[in-house]
Amino acid sequence: MLALPIGLLVGVVVGALGAGGGILSVPVLVYLLGQDPHAATAESLVIVGVTALVSLVFRARKGQVDFRGGSIFGACSVLGAFAGAYLNALVDPAVLMISFGLLLAIVSAVMYRRGINERRGKETGLSDPRHPTATMILLGSAVGVLTGFFGVGGGFAIVPALVLVLSYPMRKASGTSLLVMLIASLAGVIPRLAAGTNFDWQVVALFTIGSAAGGVIGGPLSQRFRSSSLTIAFGTLLLLVAGATLVEEIWF
Repeated sequence: MLALPIGLLVGVVVGALGAGGGILSVPVLVYLLGQDPHAATAESLVIVGVTALVSLVFRARKGQVDFRGGSIFGACSVLGAFAGAYLNALVDPAVLMISFGLLLAIVSAVMYRRGINERRGKETGLSDPRHPTATMILLGSAVGVLTGFFGVGGGFAIVPALVLVLSYPMRKASGTSLLVMLIASLAGVIPRLAAGTNFDWQVVALFTIGSAAGGVIGGPLSQRFRSSSLTIAFGTLLLLVAGATLVEEIWF
């Protein structure tokens, strides 16, 4: 039953920031709910996919979803996700989690710097971004590999890619991220199901119910804060998860 309240908190983060489902659910599933790392990365895709779908509705109504760009990005992430899922099965669980923590720490530093610069008025996102399709394809493919490899919805990489590379405003990036997360999660979970990965469906169901409810709360909550505050919150979230993951793997 612990999966239900934890899922609620994870869902609030997903709804508010357009990310956080996988980077929170994977460590929680492994360290608090006793799941095997490989099973946890598969289970998190189900949780993140459903939560993203529920959270997407509110953001779409607010006009904070770039359906064209997000569809291209998400579709290109599919092939990368299949490749990442294959690589996931070849890596030692400890190495998988340490790599996950290091990547989060790097992305955290970049996003935190971006948020500080936004607050100082040095950087602003474009309100209606337009970018070459080739750029979307390359970024989508790269994020897809990370999604499949780490078993996350990809929000931890999608939002920074949209904000830092494609100059999306934070709210539009987080809203569009939900669409990409939905597509990427489906692509990541299919090969795991085909490979016969064992799912603890009771844990997954309770976690998903809580997370979906939290996603409904998180969307409206995000509208109460400045874009720079959301960016800094995103970077801080990544740093906290990175630190907890690395400490658990290296010292315990």
